[in-house]
Amino acid sequence: MGAATVAVTDATFDAEVRKSDVPVVVDFWAEWCGPCRQIGPALEELAAEYAGKVKIVKVNVDENPDSPAQLGVRGIPALFLFKDGQVVSNKIGAAPKAALANWIQSAI
Repeated sequence: MGAATVAVTDATFDAEVRKSDVPVVVDFWAEWCGPCRQIGPALEELAAEYAGKVKIVKVNVDENPDSPAQLGVRGIPALFLFKDGQVVSNKIGAAPKAALANWIQSAI
């Protein structure tokens, strides 16, 4: 089994995301968000496919309000791609797995 997504909190955000050696996709989500649950399985599959190249992490916005607030997240699901500690791309809303893969590929 390949890598899975990692749950990140406000406390671990800097270490897991900004200081990562590989690009990181951050999925801001919540339990009550239907579209967030829709893209969950696709992100798990992509985490395995991109293991070692890209890290995919999830931030529950209800439990961790600071990280999304700092990035100006207004709607979820919100996906942010960090490279060398900086946001290089973001995507709001659910998308099919192929579209998510293309977005990740084009940003790394």
